Amino acid sequence: MKKNIIYIGILAIGLLLGWLLFGGSSNGSAAHNHTETAETNQMWTCSMHPQIMQPEPGDCPICGMDLILAEAGADGLSPNEFKLTKNAMALANIQTSVVGNSSIEGNSIKLSGKISENEEANVVQASYFSGRIERLNISSVGEEVRQGQLLATIYSPELFSAQQELITASSLKESQPALYNAVRNKLKLWEISDKQINQIEASGKVIQKFPIYATVSGTVSEKLAEQGDYVKQGQALLKITNLNTVWALFDVYENQIELLKKGQKITVTTNAYPNKEFKKKIDFIDPMMNPQTRTVDLRVVLNNRNGEFKTGMFVEGIIENIAFDSEQKLSIPSSSVLWTGERSVVYLKTNPNEPVFEMREVVLGKQVGEQYEVIDGLKGGDEIVTNGTFTVDASAQLQGKKSMMNKDGGQTMEMMTEKVDFNSKVEKSFQPVIDAYINLKDALIQSDVSLTASKSAAFRKALEEVPVNQREQTHNFGTVLHKASKGINENVSLEHQRKQFQMISNRLIEMVRNFDEVNDKLFVQFCPMADNNNGAFWLSKEEQVLNPYFGDVMLKCGSVKEIIE
Repeated sequence: MKKNIIYIGILAIGLLLGWLLFGGSSNGSAAHNHTETAETNQMWTCSMHPQIMQPEPGDCPICGMDLILAEAGADGLSPNEFKLTKNAMALANIQTSVVGNSSIEGNSIKLSGKISENEEANVVQASYFSGRIERLNISSVGEEVRQGQLLATIYSPELFSAQQELITASSLKESQPALYNAVRNKLKLWEISDKQINQIEASGKVIQKFPIYATVSGTVSEKLAEQGDYVKQGQALLKITNLNTVWALFDVYENQIELLKKGQKITVTTNAYPNKEFKKKIDFIDPMMNPQTRTVDLRVVLNNRNGEFKTGMFVEGIIENIAFDSEQKLSIPSSSVLWTGERSVVYLKTNPNEPVFEMREVVLGKQVGEQYEVIDGLKGGDEIVTNGTFTVDASAQLQGKKSMMNKDGGQTMEMMTEKVDFNSKVEKSFQPVIDAYINLKDALIQSDVSLTASKSAAFRKALEEVPVNQREQTHNFGTVLHKASKGINENVSLEHQRKQFQMISNRLIEMVRNFDEVNDKLFVQFCPMADNNNGAFWLSKEEQVLNPYFGDVMLKCGSVKEIIE
């Protein structure tokens, strides 16, 4: 009996221990499954290639290494968000502002233009009879002439015969007055004055070389014939312009047209007289658009009796107090916008208390002053980067997030291959830009931060010297080139400078590929290890590879991928 009690006790103790050990397994399993579920919300990345983001573990598609849990998941960031350190924010002077509604009143539009002759004051001095120019008294364009001044003498066989007819008819004017008057009127049709006709008739001698006198006073703006030329009746000899008034012609882009109207006040300034302002009104807005530049001409008439303005002189026009309409519009500073092709992007601060950012594509409307109208992509109260935008964009690219040149995130996109037909003037104007780019590339080969910044400034200057009327065709390219170059000077980090240089290289290579003519043979070179093993291109005038992305560290890493001649 005792033994049975002992066995029953041992059994009871065993059951109790079994329940204690395994009874909670159900809950333990649930806890384990909960952990697994939490882990499935993590993103997996490569320690060598942080731009790789995948929802499950596996191998890196670039190097084959095992993926690890991304730190971003631990920070609670979405796949498109990235975080900057407070130190990086301070060093790059990154500033943000809250987007708000604004009527954008009290702003101004700046227009670029140049001085042109007043076409309404142009007079073409023509020959009223056929003949050979025996003497031309105007030696060069720019000479001043006075009304009645002798411009040229012409020998005319037709006029010679008409003068002989006059001399003969003068002896018959009593008996045949109709014939006599007909001969005189014939000479008058050739703009021969009564005084000259009477002189021929009185002397009985033919004038062999007939004079041409200026009908107006002004400046010779064009010579249309030379001494010794044979000219026909009505053929132009000279173009004379009265420069007492001149035109200031400004380029107006499509998105500015509806903001301007005839009669608006405009302030004209020029570098020749930096302390002078000329207050005028818009005289005319051309209804026809230039299909090449996608601009229309805006005209202002300027008084030039003192000869202050010279044709071809560059001027700037400022039109103040521009407003869109009475409806409130959302606006952002131009410094907050980055462009690539047809895309406009800004960087949104997604966490008000932390330096967490995300790229956002926006649709922009008109530009007034330093503000852009926002049509889509932002709402009132959004906080965006307004200073140091390129630095933030570079950080996004380095972390494999959505960025200006990489709208999908992850690996960097291949170079764009947009087909554009540039005219020969644009190609010629961009040769100095290419030369400045080569100097910038050479500075990066030397890994010299300060020299790179200097050459980047020279590159922007070359861009700014491209004529205004040629910038519209290159706008999508030039804007990216200019802003990426500006980004080089925003940060003294060599890594940052090389990232901006990569953007410049991609856009410039795309341009040059579309050129019909370049001054020098250009080599498109490629390093597969640059940009975190995504690879990067650059242009060189030498076939020998000298790597601007690594300098002395891997100077000869790369190969020639294409030759542009």
